[in-house]
Amino acid sequence: MLLRIRHATTYRYAQPVAFGPHRLMLRPRDSFDLRVFDTALSISPHAHLTWMHDAYGNPVAIANFKAEADTLEIVSILTLQRFGSALPRTEIKPGAALTGVVYSENERAVLQPFLMLASADPDKHLDHWLADFRARIGQGSGHLLRDLAHAIHDALSYAVRFDEGTQHPVDTLESASGSCRDYAWLFIELARRMGFAARFVTGYIHDRSLEASSLISAVGLTHAWADVFIPGDGWVEFDPTNDLVADRQLLRVAVARVPEDASAVAGSFVGPAGSFLGLSVGVAIEPAQAAQP
Repeated sequence: MLLRIRHATTYRYAQPVAFGPHRLMLRPRDSFDLRVFDTALSISPHAHLTWMHDAYGNPVAIANFKAEADTLEIVSILTLQRFGSALPRTEIKPGAALTGVVYSENERAVLQPFLMLASADPDKHLDHWLADFRARIGQGSGHLLRDLAHAIHDALSYAVRFDEGTQHPVDTLESASGSCRDYAWLFIELARRMGFAARFVTGYIHDRSLEASSLISAVGLTHAWADVFIPGDGWVEFDPTNDLVADRQLLRVAVARVPEDASAVAGSFVGPAGSFLGLSVGVAIEPAQAAQP
């Protein structure tokens, strides 16, 4: 099935303001598991776009503005097709919870940034949670990372958060609540503490059920999950929010070492204090018609 994704981001201000450069991560890369058929990007007021690949290889557009306005609207439309992802076929024995997996020398050189911890935990809250998780190994599916995603899914309550940023993993654990990006970031930092290379993924999720109610994630918003590099399998997707593994419902747009490097839209404005009134984001996903030959 071809899918059409419309992602609209609208900023509103009390009076016309000047806009600084905006960084847009709205276009995915083609791969064996995701094919991009068409893209369209409209911005009001008009912006001059310069395209680049960032350090992760994500396509990024830099938008530069001349006109002032009291509304900034950015609309991205994608037509794409999602195929099956790499599945976790490689057996990960319970001992990997203590020792991690064995990466080759070349793999480790490339994966090093995704092995590095990014969240301080001086009081060892994350280590204590992992100790409890390790004590339950053998009671789940038999795949360590699938069980980690499931444990986080069961431990937290989903909550939509419209404020920017991602919670510290310790705050997510202590509150037992978070958005999809908080679930993903907690999973990533726990996986790294077990010796796995993990990265943050942003994009969309498409509910394929007839009732469109099989997902915990809020409909109409962007989504976030995690990738873990497993020797022999490559990057495998884990979505602890919805307890999914390598599922075609996950529509990847960008990857990064830390969440702040994967913002769909990031920029600034210059105007009087109190000018900013609010931000709205809407995502609509529907079947698309294939082009006729």
